Amino acid sequence: MHFAKACFAVFVVISSGAWAQTPAANPNPGKEVLLWPTGAPGALGNEDADKPELTVFLPSGPNATKTGVVVVPGGGYAHLAIEKEGFAIARWLNDHGVAAFVLRYRLGPRYHHPVELGDAQRAVRLVRAHAAEYGIAEDHLGMWGFSAGGHLTATAGTRFDAGDADANDPVERKSCRPDFLILSYPVITMTSPAVHLGSKRNLLGENPDPALVMALSAEEQVTPQTPPTFLFSTTDDKTVPIANSVMFYEALVRAGVPAEMHIFQHGAHGAGLAAANPQLSVWPDLLIKWMRERGYAAPAQ
Repeated sequence: MHFAKACFAVFVVISSGAWAQTPAANPNPGKEVLLWPTGAPGALGNEDADKPELTVFLPSGPNATKTGVVVVPGGGYAHLAIEKEGFAIARWLNDHGVAAFVLRYRLGPRYHHPVELGDAQRAVRLVRAHAAEYGIAEDHLGMWGFSAGGHLTATAGTRFDAGDADANDPVERKSCRPDFLILSYPVITMTSPAVHLGSKRNLLGENPDPALVMALSAEEQVTPQTPPTFLFSTTDDKTVPIANSVMFYEALVRAGVPAEMHIFQHGAHGAGLAAANPQLSVWPDLLIKWMRERGYAAPAQ
């Protein structure tokens, strides 16, 4: 293993968290915005599950920055931990002057790739197209994904385009490349032995083509154009093997992409911000330091 050019830290912590919590009510709802107001491409119906959307949380007060983050909750591509890995994250970002856009993307087994990636790419384009309205800069737009949402985030960060300059829809003219990535205990690979089988099945179906498996293994898609990335995970994660984070980190280092990874010794999958864990809860402090160093968060008070 080669760990040059980036920061690698190991901490001992107490286990905390759970896999993909049931969605909870949002105590501070933001504005909900459909990704496609006239209907999402490939929609299989007209239910809420067929209508991908963003919930917008904008910071207030003097610490507001020009940064926005599309937040991508996990849930094995089958459901969304929308409160713990979505709305709670948005409120934390707002507290640090950062605008947040929580993504409700379409899920398996009803939907498979490329629908989920299309939803993520559209979310980035949509926020970028309305950057002035949201008070952010177009070149200060990141993505933050958890677990399977981390896989979708890493995929969006390795499979992007500059937009279609000739598109009738002004949103489609915008780039879908995030400016930075935050990956929390992410699913990365679709290959054995480190694959999270539930995520793979829900995203790709029962017997995916081997070429598709490789194309959706984010560690195989990293290039020098992949955005700078912050990774957080735990060694004894029993749901998503730590090898996922390590493989992506190593790929970033090989490509010369700025990367920082923090691996804690203990901690169950799905910890979120881990506020109830006095040891693991330090990880958001490491993240905000990384964001501040790059001009993506308000200065410390």
